[in-house]
Amino acid sequence: MEMKLEVLVVPVSDVDRAKAFYEKLGFRLDIDYVANADYRIMQFTPPGSEASIIFGKGITSARPGSIDRLVLAVCDIDAARSELFSHGVEVSEVFHDAGGGLGGGFYAGAEARVPGPDPQRRSYGSYASFTDPDGNAWLLQEIKERLPGREWKLARARAKDVATLAELLRETAEHHDHYEKTHAAHHWWDWYAPYLSARQNDSSPEEAAAAAYRYMEEVLHVLPR
Repeated sequence: MEMKLEVLVVPVSDVDRAKAFYEKLGFRLDIDYVANADYRIMQFTPPGSEASIIFGKGITSARPGSIDRLVLAVCDIDAARSELFSHGVEVSEVFHDAGGGLGGGFYAGAEARVPGPDPQRRSYGSYASFTDPDGNAWLLQEIKERLPGREWKLARARAKDVATLAELLRETAEHHDHYEKTHAAHHWWDWYAPYLSARQNDSSPEEAAAAAYRYMEEVLHVLPR
């Protein structure tokens, strides 16, 4: 079963002030919906993220500013800090774990933090922090390469990984060949799209084929011969 983290709720006291801050931060505005005087919902998505944040009026009873350390993964923490500074966001100096570990951004006390990036520049070891106008805390964490086991079994095929992409296309073609023999005429790319999408989101070949069958029948109305 696939489960993706979709949304985190951030409690704020002034919706328009928070909106201006997250726009300045470079987050994408997805929703700004006002139902009535007591309900307004706003959704923002960080650049490159699949998860979003939501805040607004009538959204949560949590105290504004009570979020402690939402984490934004960045490939280059110095470049990320510079980018935020250029948008007028105040960001802390880069710091790392005083004990030499990788969890320096998650200790409650500042005494566990040492100025500067991780000496070995290991992934997960360098941090910087900032807050929104209500005091909700954010961390930048530098991740250049994820540790083994921290990628899903079927990592999304990347264009640069030619061998992986080629194997996935071969597999897709095999499943589509069977479909093509048993169903009405159609464009092959219409079948490939739902199959590849499902496989790249960690579905098994059987689950991906079922998703493609459903899409062709329910959306494009391609039926068995």
